[in-house]
Amino acid sequence: MGFRGVSLVRNIQVAGTGSLTGNFSWLEPFRWPLVVVSILALGLAWYLKIKPTKSEDCGCDTESPTSFFQSKTFLGGVTVFVILSLSFPYYSEAFYPSNEKEIVFVQEQNIQTVEYLVSGMTCAGCEGHVKSEVNKLNGIVSCQVSYEEGNTIVKFDSTLTNVGDVKIAIERTGYKVTNNPEQ
Repeated sequence: MGFRGVSLVRNIQVAGTGSLTGNFSWLEPFRWPLVVVSILALGLAWYLKIKPTKSEDCGCDTESPTSFFQSKTFLGGVTVFVILSLSFPYYSEAFYPSNEKEIVFVQEQNIQTVEYLVSGMTCAGCEGHVKSEVNKLNGIVSCQVSYEEGNTIVKFDSTLTNVGDVKIAIERTGYKVTNNPEQ
């Protein structure tokens, strides 16, 4: 993949940002009210910026010089940033490498399926982050992640990896495994 943003995201994750964002998971119940407040605040800002001001002397429209932070350019940049931030869960998968696994033949008796209960996931981007990290391990047959259910179900070859390694991989993303899967 020739997209440079992937290495940037990996570097941020290494710096601990993944666990930092997990600390804000308590805000998830307030997501939609905060979205509404953000949109209303931007609407008000645009209304006040576009609304012409009347001069008290003659009643004609006036245009006074403003600083950059009071300009339409700055407000437009903030608006674009807010729109990109609000829509991030819908395009976040573009920042993760492909999760395609090579087809590996595994003996049926070596396949182990384990469910991990994971707290802190709040969107599809969280799912992609966990799935990407787990799929880096050798012996992963499949990985299903659901932020709605708060779980990760992993099928893996027990001769190549183990329950503890998968747990460590999940927690490396900044989310917490809340159950103790069978060893």
